Amino acid sequence: MIGDRWGVRDDEVARHYGCDDVVSRPTLEAWRAVTVHAGPATVWARVRQLRLAPYSYDLVDNLGRRSPRELRDVAEPAVGDPFTRALGRDQGRVVAVVAGRELTARIMGAHMSYAVLPQDAGGARLVLKVVMGTSRWLAPAVSVGDLVMARRQLLNLKALAELDEG
Repeated sequence: MIGDRWGVRDDEVARHYGCDDVVSRPTLEAWRAVTVHAGPATVWARVRQLRLAPYSYDLVDNLGRRSPRELRDVAEPAVGDPFTRALGRDQGRVVAVVAGRELTARIMGAHMSYAVLPQDAGGARLVLKVVMGTSRWLAPAVSVGDLVMARRQLLNLKALAELDEG
């Protein structure tokens, strides 16, 4: 499908994610990933920051409010917590968490898992998988739209985590 993969490796596509347990027959599956030159704990701290803001294109998805750049003390997400805050209010819900490793949430009809995968060199891969049961006609447009927003989000989280590691 158009826009279903960006920056992801074959082994990352093949692995199991929390969102796979929620949507058993998705019409949309999309993967996005970045290599982060920061330790997994630092990357996970940035994933937790998603509870404060979307970290994508703030003008589009956050009414122009800038997502926080400084690392804040955000509690570990728990099932049922709001997933993020955008457009001036809480958005989505956390549906599963493996602390320090994976956050799965639901927002706007899609389920997504953010996985922090440690790398041998001390860095981490931040992988996002999105699944959705939508119209087969609509799925390509959703995939491309998600690619634009998710790419910016992952690149922002990467840059911030790398700054945190100094």
